[in-house]
Amino acid sequence: MATDIIDPPTTSPITYLMKNYANYNLWANTTLISWLKTKPAASLEKEMPSSFAGIKLTLLHIWQTERYWLSILKKEKPVTQSEFNGSVYDVFDVLLKTSGELADYINKMTDENVQDKTLIESQWFRCNFRNFEYIMHYANHSTYHRGQVVTIGRNLGFTDAPMTDYNFYNIDGKEY
Repeated sequence: MATDIIDPPTTSPITYLMKNYANYNLWANTTLISWLKTKPAASLEKEMPSSFAGIKLTLLHIWQTERYWLSILKKEKPVTQSEFNGSVYDVFDVLLKTSGELADYINKMTDENVQDKTLIESQWFRCNFRNFEYIMHYANHSTYHRGQVVTIGRNLGFTDAPMTDYNFYNIDGKEY
């Protein structure tokens, strides 16, 4: 897991925050998936009313979106949604792999890289924001959908969801 401890005095505060947020996102996804692995696979694939019809499809959306933002930050051709025929356990694997790649990439970014602007021209929008805004967006997006996973789980009778709040990560989740 890429939870390098960032020394705040050696980077700008915004770079420190972005690296910490990338590490938090990886930790939160890992924590959530560790919990989900204790649940019956059939339940995780069950369709439930939500913005995505169940836990597997919600996790698949998180993965596809994180993959897209990684390609944007790397200034590569944007990765778009693709057909996925794997199991829920395969989704766990690809999501954690991509979250780890994002954390690793962001942890190697310089202050200048974090502050640089990246132009995006897609079929849905056009923007030219600083990279830290994209980092915050992908992390907030993943947090939003992790909350949906917990709610779907609650509707399936799972009452023991883990705490994955950012502050909890800062207090107890970091590896020192």
